[in-house]
Amino acid sequence: MSAINQPPTPFIDNLSHFENPFRCTNFSANHDLNTHVLGADTDLEFALKFLYSYNGSQATFNSYRREIERLLQWAWRIEEASILSLKREHIEAFVQFCIEPPITWIGTKNVARFKTHNGQRIANADWRPFVVNVSKVEFRAGKTPSSKDFRPSQAAIKCTFTALSSFFDFLFQEGLVPANPVALIRQKSKFVRRDQQSQVVRRISNLQWDYVLETAEILAEMSPAEHERTLFIMNALFAMYLRISELVADERSAPVMGDFKKDRDGNWWFHVTGKGNKGRAITVCNQMLNALKRYRKHLQLPALPSINEQTPLVQKSRGKGPITSTRQVRLIVQNCFDAAYQRMVEEGLGEDAEDLKAATVHWLRHTGISEDVKYRPREHVRDDAGHASMATTDRYIDSDMRERHESGRSKRVKEAR
Repeated sequence: MSAINQPPTPFIDNLSHFENPFRCTNFSANHDLNTHVLGADTDLEFALKFLYSYNGSQATFNSYRREIERLLQWAWRIEEASILSLKREHIEAFVQFCIEPPITWIGTKNVARFKTHNGQRIANADWRPFVVNVSKVEFRAGKTPSSKDFRPSQAAIKCTFTALSSFFDFLFQEGLVPANPVALIRQKSKFVRRDQQSQVVRRISNLQWDYVLETAEILAEMSPAEHERTLFIMNALFAMYLRISELVADERSAPVMGDFKKDRDGNWWFHVTGKGNKGRAITVCNQMLNALKRYRKHLQLPALPSINEQTPLVQKSRGKGPITSTRQVRLIVQNCFDAAYQRMVEEGLGEDAEDLKAATVHWLRHTGISEDVKYRPREHVRDDAGHASMATTDRYIDSDMRERHESGRSKRVKEAR
C-alpha cells in the first residue's frame, strides 16, 4: 500500500509526556518510526528540540506540533527526503498538499494522538493529521463531517506558513540549512488570499448579550451551587475580554483570586498571563468588581481578595482545585447560550436570537472589546485586551464602515426622469 493510501501514525506526544530532547543522546526515526530516509534521525532530533522550546505555552506547542509533524510525515512518506534538503519548491508542494490532502489522511473527529495502555503510551490508530469539522449550526441541523468536505481556512494556511517559517529559522540558526525556504516564497498570495477589508469580527448583539447575562442571573438564582460560577465566568469573559485559556489552570499559569489587585489609588486590576506568555493588567470596572464580590460571597469568602490569596479563580464543581479544562468552560458557556436562545424564541425573538446558535466562547471577548472601543480611548482598550498593535484593536471599530455605507447608500444607478 502506498504512503498516500495508508494513514500515518502519530509520533509526537502531548507536552505532559514530552521528554526534554536536549537531554537525550539518541534519536532513532529510522528504527522507531520505520522510515528509511537518510537524515531522518537528525530531522526528528531538531524537530523535537524546536517544539520543546515552546513548552511554556501549550497552545503554541500544540499548533506548531501539528504543522511540524505534518511536514515530517509528508517529507519522509511522500517526498522520501530529509527536511534539511527541502527547497522553496518543496515547501510550495507541501502547502498544496495541506490544502488537498489524501482522504486517508483526513479524520472526521478530534481524537487523542496516544493512549495509555498498561502503563505504556501507544499510538491511537484513529488519529489523522488533518480533521474536517462542521459548524455548530450545521451539526445541529444533522450534518455529519465527511473527509471529502475538507477545506482549510485562510487562517489555517497562514498558521502553516508561520510555523514552517519559525522552524526553518531555527534550523538556519543551528547551521543545518543554508537558508529559510519559506522566506524565499515570494507569491504566498496564491495560497493565502489577501482581503482588502478587515475580517468581520464575530460577536453577539447587545440584545443577545442582555439575554445571555440575564439568563445566567436567572440560572444562578435557581441553582446557586451550579450557576453562580456560570454567572461569574460570563461576566469575566465579557467585562475583561478574557480568552478561555486565561480562565483555566495549565502549565503556563494558574489564575487565583489574588490576581485581582488594588493599586495605591484604590483602583482594581486583574493580572493575567495571556497569549505568548505575556502578562498584562486589565482594568476591573465597577460592575465586574460587584460580580466578583457576589461570586466570593457564594464561596463564603470575604468580599474582596487578600494580597497573594491563592484561592483558585474558577473552581471545580466537584472536588478541590481549579478548572483545568477549557472544554469544561466551553460547555458552561454553551449551556448558557442555549438557555438564552430558548428564552428569546419563547418571547417571540427567534429571528433576533439566530447568532446565538453559532456563537462561541471567544465571541464574548469580541463583543466586550467591540462595545468598549465605542466609548473608551483605543489605546486603553488595546492594553486591556493585550493586543500587540493598534491595528488589531482597530478591527473592532465599525464607525468607518457605517460612514462608508451612508455615503454610498443614495448613489444613483439610473437617472431620475
